[in-house]
Amino acid sequence: MPRDPDCIFCKITAGDIPSHTVYEDEDVFAFLDIGPLAEGHVLIIPRDHHSELAAMPAELCAKIASLLPRLGRAALGVTGAEGFNVLVNNGAAAGQVVGHVHWHLIPRQTRDGLGYRWNAGEYAEGRAAQVADAYKAALASAGR
Repeated sequence: MPRDPDCIFCKITAGDIPSHTVYEDEDVFAFLDIGPLAEGHVLIIPRDHHSELAAMPAELCAKIASLLPRLGRAALGVTGAEGFNVLVNNGAAAGQVVGHVHWHLIPRQTRDGLGYRWNAGEYAEGRAAQVADAYKAALASAGR
């Protein structure tokens, strides 16, 4: 498996740094965040080192995505949370601090004070169609 010897998450999956593991298999490792936003905050990572989501194999992304409902149900049951967020910060501009792709599963309660900025905007007349067409063209040229 590709590993980065300087990556803290690679060191965690190798057992070089202790963690509170909640799930593991041959491809995926999930553990409690050491700086949780809420009790039960879990990080879900691929065992292989991938620095960003766009560089990961689709099959591995699909495997992690398939685990999210199960991990989410466990989070609700273990913490008594009313809901949860699933979040991936992809790239430094998006707030990614550790250069190993990871999903945050954050249990939530009504009025827990966590919140997040959601500064919704709007498209200028005709711009949404242009952006959608650009996505379609990019996806068609990139294939799967």
